[in-house]
Amino acid sequence: NDALARAAIRGGCTHFFGYPITPQNEIPEFLARELPRAGGVFLQAESEIATINFLLGTSASGKRVMTSSSGPGISLMQEGLSYIACSEVPVVVVNIMRGGPGLGNVQPSQADYFQAVKMAGHGDFHMIVLAPANVQEAIDFTGLAFDLAEPPTDTPPPVLTGALDRPELAGPVYPARVDASR
Repeated sequence: NDALARAAIRGGCTHFFGYPITPQNEIPEFLARELPRAGGVFLQAESEIATINFLLGTSASGKRVMTSSSGPGISLMQEGLSYIACSEVPVVVVNIMRGGPGLGNVQPSQADYFQAVKMAGHGDFHMIVLAPANVQEAIDFTGLAFDLAEPPTDTPPPVLTGALDRPELAGPVYPARVDASR
């Protein structure tokens, strides 16, 4: 989660809005500390619904924005994600998956896979889903997500991860390349 958050800053994220939910809490914890140091804005919203609407408004003003959550939080964001997709504003959404229906549990899972690839919510749009298999891909895909969110794609590409904290998935990692033209 820390590597993914660091990659978001390197990818140009200037604003992060979020609401705490396990197992993604390390992302907002890291960004609350580091994003303001990089000249960005971190805001913990009062709910997932407020979070997604903050993203919609801030992205419409031309900022690179991101949120992270988990299954139940992503479910609460569905109407806002539909507005974002139909408004064609660039937003990055990170979904750290956890298992089970409803409130679920905090075990690694692929329970949010269907939600990501079929995209719950209304509106006629399709998502580009980035599903990293290891920490290096999480770093690379997070930077890529910011680029894919921009025109001509114009849909929020979810970064869909699970248990990347296992040592065998870590290995050596390298910082994401930054496009100097941004």
